[in-house]
Amino acid sequence: MGVPETPAAPALDGIRVLELGTLIAGPFCGRLLADHGADVVKVEAPDRPDPLRDWGQAEVDGHHFFWTVHARGKRCVTLDLRRSRGQELFLRLVETADVVVESFRPGTLEKWGLGYDVLSGRNPRIVLARVSGYGQTGPHSGRPGYASVAEAVSGMRHLNGFPGGPPPRTALSIGDSLAGMFAAQGVLTALLARDRPGGRGQVVDVSLAESCLALLESTIPDHSATGHVRGPGGTRLDGLAPSNLYRCADDRWMVIAANQDTVFARLCTAMERPDLVDDARFATHTARGRHQDEIDAIVAAWAAERDADELTRVLEAAGVVVGPVNTVADVVRDPQFLARDMLLPHHDEALGRDVLGPGVVPRLEGTPGSVRWAGPARPGTHNTEVFGGLLGLTGAELDALAAERII
Repeated sequence: MGVPETPAAPALDGIRVLELGTLIAGPFCGRLLADHGADVVKVEAPDRPDPLRDWGQAEVDGHHFFWTVHARGKRCVTLDLRRSRGQELFLRLVETADVVVESFRPGTLEKWGLGYDVLSGRNPRIVLARVSGYGQTGPHSGRPGYASVAEAVSGMRHLNGFPGGPPPRTALSIGDSLAGMFAAQGVLTALLARDRPGGRGQVVDVSLAESCLALLESTIPDHSATGHVRGPGGTRLDGLAPSNLYRCADDRWMVIAANQDTVFARLCTAMERPDLVDDARFATHTARGRHQDEIDAIVAAWAAERDADELTRVLEAAGVVVGPVNTVADVVRDPQFLARDMLLPHHDEALGRDVLGPGVVPRLEGTPGSVRWAGPARPGTHNTEVFGGLLGLTGAELDALAAERII
């Protein structure tokens, strides 16, 4: 019999992250790092735990589920960073760490005597990821920032909705999540640079507004070169056709994306309209963009005669890109997501049972990430483990710190 292979350690095994701050952007960065094996130690104030513990639209007996997912894989401690004893304990933790992630208003760490100069003085290899509304510099750096405003000032919100109507928001904190993703990317980049010969730690400066701006594709050069201001396109992108939502006979909405010339030809075959391929109005990508309303009307009339299942069978057989507009109730039953472990159980301590949450993205073949545990229900769950195990504090010392509300 062969010797069983030892499972590979996750990619970030051995990396320690101290997560400060609250709500979504910074904690999402910490979650992404924890998913791939980093030892993420989340620090909460003893008297003010992360409000994310009480966020989420659904609840069971007053318990919400945002925290269940965003604090997964993290060890949670309490520590008062506003007091000198808490600051010194934090600096001792910094000596053991690779990364600090914070999402306070710029200047807060400096006010507490915990600026990057102090952190790097204790540990020159430390990477400090700073997530804020507008960044650490500039005329707006001191302003508080939320995702909703970041999406607006970046120009992203202007592109949402229908022409002439108010620009709606997506029912998610997109700006926060984008900032968390860019922060995680910045952390990994900084760690790579640090580990080169002569490398050291550095500051990763991430802005919610700039994270949204970074996704604006060609809107900025379009305006710079021609003065064009892209506006909202409703259910489509102007100039890309056919690529839209179409209502089926059973009232389900389907996305058909056939704007590429080869895919459009396949769609025409599936619709039994080969004449459209050679029609001057639709023969090229550019022509279809100019006659977008006309081709959309033709595809819409064809789709309206079929239910969603039939439409899917016909178009998939023809090699046309198609898919339904799913609700979350559809998503949790989707065989593709299930097959790729994108819907994983999280044991919610407060609820006392498993709930589903999103899987780990991206998937790494050789060193896969995992959901090791859900967000701990109690603030300070790992105080003894972290302060005792990493700093060597005794039980008596921990009791005294707890009595003083330092931890």
